[in-house]
Amino acid sequence: MTPADVRHASDLLWTAWQAGNVIDALPGGCRPATSDEGFAIQALLEARSPRPLFGWKIAATSVAGQQHIGVSGPLAGRLLEERVLAAGADVSLDGNRMAVAEPEFAFRLRVDLRPRAEPYGVAEVMAAVATLHPALEIPDSRYVDFVRAGEAQLIADNACAHQFVLGPVASEAWRDVDLAAHEVRARVAGRERSYDREGSGQAVLGDPRTALAWLANELPRRGQWLKAGQVVTTGACMTPLEVLPGDAVTADYGKIGSVSVRFTL
Repeated sequence: MTPADVRHASDLLWTAWQAGNVIDALPGGCRPATSDEGFAIQALLEARSPRPLFGWKIAATSVAGQQHIGVSGPLAGRLLEERVLAAGADVSLDGNRMAVAEPEFAFRLRVDLRPRAEPYGVAEVMAAVATLHPALEIPDSRYVDFVRAGEAQLIADNACAHQFVLGPVASEAWRDVDLAAHEVRARVAGRERSYDREGSGQAVLGDPRTALAWLANELPRRGQWLKAGQVVTTGACMTPLEVLPGDAVTADYGKIGSVSVRFTL
C-alpha cells in the first residue's frame, strides 16, 4: 500500500466512526492485505485524536472469539481518551450495532516497556504494572459484517475499539490473587429482561497477565511499545453481554472491585 492508500483507508474508517455509520469493506485499492498494513491504517486513527493515547485493548483473547471473527490470534487496538467514560456513566447505544458490554481486567503501566531483543516475561511485565482495575469495554465495528472482514481489515478498524469504562483502582491485595482462576459475575438488569453471567480470567488467553505480556511483546513488532500511565484492557473474561437501552450492567470482581454503567439510546 502507498501512503496515499493508507491515508484513504484511515479517512474512510475515521469518518464512519465519527458519524456512527458503517461501510461494506475498504475499497480494493486501499484494503490492507497484511496485519502490518492494517496497523499502518490504525496508527493514523490515533494521529487524529486531540489527546495523548489512553492505552490499548486486546481483542479475540479466546479460541471461540478468534473462530467467530476468523482470525489467527489476538488483535491489538488503541483506546482513545475521548472514548473513555467514567464508571457509573450513562452510555449511549446510538449507532452501536454490536450492542454488547465486555467485562475485562485492565492494567495501568507504571513504567515503559521499551522494545528490546529479549522478549518480556510475565513476571517482568507484572512488575511494570502500577494498578489493576475492573473494566467494561463497549466495542463496535465500522464494517457492516465485521465477522467476515478478515484480520487485516479488523486491525485497521482498531480491533473494534469504540468506548471503554475504567473502574476503580483495586487494592494492592490483587497481586496475591490468581487472576486466571478469579471469577467475575455480571448482572444485566433491564426494563424488558434481566440476566446473570459468569466468567473468569481463564477466558483471557488463559490468564489476563499472559495477555498483557503478549501485548508487551507484540507492540514492538509494530513499531510501538507500552508506556507509563497507559491502560491496557486485556479482553473479555466471559461471553459478551447483550445490552439494550435502559439496561444497567454491573460486573462484580469480588475483592478486586466492581464497575457499572447504564445504557441509553
